[in-house]
Amino acid sequence: MKFSEMPYTRIDFAGVEEEMKGLMQELQEAGNGEEQFAVHKKFYRLNDRVQTQATLCSIRHTIDTTDSFYEKEQEYYDAQMPAYSNLCVAYQKLLFESPYRAELEQKIGPVAFKNMEMAMKAVSDEVIPLMQEENALVTEYEKLLAGAKIDWDGETLNLSLLTPYLTSADPAVRRKAAEKQNEFFEGIGQKLDELYDRLVKNRTEQARKLGFETYTPLGYLRMQRNCYGREEVENLRRQVKEIFVPFAEKMYEKRRNRLGMDIMTWSDEQVFGPEGNPQPEGTPEEILAAGQKMYGELSPETREFFDFMMENELMDVFGRKTKAVGGYMTYLPDYKAPFIFANFNGTSGDVDVMTHECGHAFQGYLAAEDPIREHADIGMETAEIHSMSMEFFTEPWYHLFFGEQKTKEYTQMHLEDAIMFVPYGCMVDEFQHEVYDHPEMTPDERKQVWKRLEKEYKPHLNYGGLPFFEAGCFWQKQHHIYSYPLYYIDYVIAQLCAFEFKEWMDRDYEGAWKSYVKLCRMSASKFHTELLKDIGLDTPFADGTISKIVDGLEKLI
Repeated sequence: MKFSEMPYTRIDFAGVEEEMKGLMQELQEAGNGEEQFAVHKKFYRLNDRVQTQATLCSIRHTIDTTDSFYEKEQEYYDAQMPAYSNLCVAYQKLLFESPYRAELEQKIGPVAFKNMEMAMKAVSDEVIPLMQEENALVTEYEKLLAGAKIDWDGETLNLSLLTPYLTSADPAVRRKAAEKQNEFFEGIGQKLDELYDRLVKNRTEQARKLGFETYTPLGYLRMQRNCYGREEVENLRRQVKEIFVPFAEKMYEKRRNRLGMDIMTWSDEQVFGPEGNPQPEGTPEEILAAGQKMYGELSPETREFFDFMMENELMDVFGRKTKAVGGYMTYLPDYKAPFIFANFNGTSGDVDVMTHECGHAFQGYLAAEDPIREHADIGMETAEIHSMSMEFFTEPWYHLFFGEQKTKEYTQMHLEDAIMFVPYGCMVDEFQHEVYDHPEMTPDERKQVWKRLEKEYKPHLNYGGLPFFEAGCFWQKQHHIYSYPLYYIDYVIAQLCAFEFKEWMDRDYEGAWKSYVKLCRMSASKFHTELLKDIGLDTPFADGTISKIVDGLEKLI
């Protein structure tokens, strides 16, 4: 079904609660594992319906943040979903404690039961009001950024539409754009401080009500880190500081030399060379058509997937002033349909959407074939491997977007940017750990932490006098820190795995692609570390893996 034709009906959560209680009763009365699994399939259908309608609302709200109907509907779900989540956990508790657990585990898998165990520790009726408040604060933050009105020579731009000017070939233009961006964030700086302070205190209070000293262990549970913990993450960050940061600094130095600058400021380091960043050729419609050709040639599976996306209007990627910022992939279970949201703005980022978000969506499309819904409940460190690796698997088709001349430049820029991201991603993660370890910190103290971490992870950094960023506030434009606490290290884990795929595909493309498709089909049927082992990748947590990755990248560069 086309997205525009998908009917929306507000979920009646009182009715859903009655249905859920009925299922829980059936589950308790079932006489064996088969009967319980039959009830569980009814739960799948109920939960699919709830998630489909809530997701339809969320998509249509982000497509047009000024639509008052979906704005009110989103407020409704922000208030109702925490209680519904708790109800789902109560249902799962019955499964978890079932006398037929062994039989159910054979069908659903051990990962699902580990996730249930974690979910039971992460919620309670007592924290529902706090979860509702958290949702409202996150929505307020995202609306604040989506509502940016930046004057540019008489034209009003939002943050997405300002992006092309931030990467202009003209240093004066990109400096002006950076100043405009800085000015916007300065103007909302007090509100940003207030929102984040309330979020930190809210999340800390949730944690303490659930028996944790700080939010971090609760955050790990909610991020579904079911086979590694803080110790492994800290070991990864340590190796990045020791091994990856010096390597990434060489990329910045290469960029400075390429630009011919004695001093490279932040507004310059976003640019690949003196002619700017390679830009895709053609209209947004032509970029979509190039994407269809690319996926049509990559494999039979990707051809089927992309045709399905196009035929059913499952991509809203054109930039508009009333859209939310950023991009995402989500899923509509009733229609077995992934959905991609983005903001095309004429930059190479448009191609990144065609590769990154389509990596997520391709995996979602393949996962729809699996009748066990829990297998689709993927940890984000695994989900981001699907997207970041797809960025490399599509390299042979970059010329469709950039033409022969610019393809080499884009390929090199893409790899450099991926390398330079790793230290930043670790910095975001360490910052959040410090914030939640010390929730009593003031907004100014948090900014000092960020400034210290910048010196450790990005020692070259020079903001060139941009006051908001120089004050230690750059993190406030990173919406994951507000909206998805402790998420960001998942990108780092996945990027390192994608580098492993990159090295593999350069020597054996077909073998690497088969391994990638196997990973996509396995979804969350196994734990993350087991998945990597099964498909032939080393875990980035292990000592030596990052050194091996850097050695391979140095040869490639």
